[in-house]
Amino acid sequence: MHPHTPALLRISPVDNVLVCVRTLEPGTMLDIDGHRIALGVRVGLGHKLAARDIAPGEKIIKYGVSIGSSTTTIQAGGHVHLHNMKSDYLPTHLRGKDAAQP
Repeated sequence: MHPHTPALLRISPVDNVLVCVRTLEPGTMLDIDGHRIALGVRVGLGHKLAARDIAPGEKIIKYGVSIGSSTTTIQAGGHVHLHNMKSDYLPTHLRGKDAAQP
């Protein structure tokens, strides 16, 4: 990948999360909405980072629509995943092999 290729993708202008277009290692410096942020953890391809601080209970917006809610404060540049968000559509206990069953 070219060194000037952006590491993050905002799918919709209203999204409060950005999608990693490659795996990012701890210490990676990112420019997020005019702020320089050092990534604290390894974040895999396709995972989400907060574009700004997200409050507990706030909707996680991706594709211009809500995909769930924050379960805790997520700081700008923080990894957004199952450890700090919940689906508003699919109960967590149904994820995995049981989710495919009627």
